[in-house]
Amino acid sequence: MLNFKTYNMKNIIAVVLISLFIGHAYGQEQEMQSVKDEEPRKEGWFKKDHLFTGGDLTLAFGNSTTTLGASPYFGYSINKYFDVAASFNFNYTSQRDYYYLGDKARQTLYGPGAFVRIYPLKFLFAQAQYEHSFIRFKYLPERNSGLTGFTEHFDVNSFLVGAGYAGGRGDGNNNFYYISVSWDLIKNKYSPYVDGLGRAVPILRAGYNIALFQGRRNRY
Repeated sequence: MLNFKTYNMKNIIAVVLISLFIGHAYGQEQEMQSVKDEEPRKEGWFKKDHLFTGGDLTLAFGNSTTTLGASPYFGYSINKYFDVAASFNFNYTSQRDYYYLGDKARQTLYGPGAFVRIYPLKFLFAQAQYEHSFIRFKYLPERNSGLTGFTEHFDVNSFLVGAGYAGGRGDGNNNFYYISVSWDLIKNKYSPYVDGLGRAVPILRAGYNIALFQGRRNRY
């Protein structure tokens, strides 16, 4: 007959050994999981914290001219040296005494665009921007002048090249204000960026760039 005390002692030893084995196996599993958690996670080519938005506003008043405009954009930072973005341009200009005293001219411009910015230094960038503009021009002669008003529509391509200053931009920070100057290399005669003789005029723009989903993590 099996001794009851001996049987209990064997069971206790077996339970202890099984518990030690399970505890050891669980500890190894937790250790392996910790190592996996510490390993850097592989990310795809797209990182949402590289997205940004921004734009500039235009507000100008002269003796006989009023100009209102906005150029919002949405883009992606490929790395700390290159940004690409899609943009939309809207501009409205009203001018009095266009041809003769008392007449008026109104021009509405809108259209899509895209640009690339290259940062040789974190606060300095070169920019190339393409714009396709739909232009509606309306001439309003003075009453009783005997002149006839008219409306014209144009499609104009522009290729703007220039440089700018990015204030506040740095590693891990894509929130900054910018000031830029550029010129239209195509110089279409209907371009809003040329003068009456078809010469390219400097285009001054100022605006703000806003990082999206950036957080506090270093982005590059």
